[in-house]
Amino acid sequence: MEENLDKRFGKGRRKRSTPALTRYTFLGRRRMMRRKMDKQRGGYVDRYSSSLLFFLISIVGLNVLDAFFTIMILDLKGWEANPVVRSVIDLYGTKFWIWKFFIVSFSLALLCLHSGFKLVREMIIAISCLYTLVVAYQVFILLHL
Repeated sequence: MEENLDKRFGKGRRKRSTPALTRYTFLGRRRMMRRKMDKQRGGYVDRYSSSLLFFLISIVGLNVLDAFFTIMILDLKGWEANPVVRSVIDLYGTKFWIWKFFIVSFSLALLCLHSGFKLVREMIIAISCLYTLVVAYQVFILLHL
């Protein structure tokens, strides 16, 4: 009799991984992986943590500050060290910040979708720390020019 309790009909829903974007992205309930094996492997969730929101918003804010401070440093006869951003500045002038904002925001959206994986969470924290150092360095430069 107990043998019949474990039999299931149809395909097992756990045979395939959860897609990154589904109808549950905004309406779902999964906030974290419940099983230890799932946490180690990583995966996708329906809702994200407030700490992730903090890091993503801080990166966007630091990105805006970086662009603003870069414009100020360029006005004070400084130069851009990043060759990619320097070429965009040469093409678009002070409107480079629009390009920079959308590239960083799009990248953060992708990282957010994949934040259920440990490596991606570590990347988000590292990017936040790196941007903090860049902005702190720019403040230092502005104070000593």
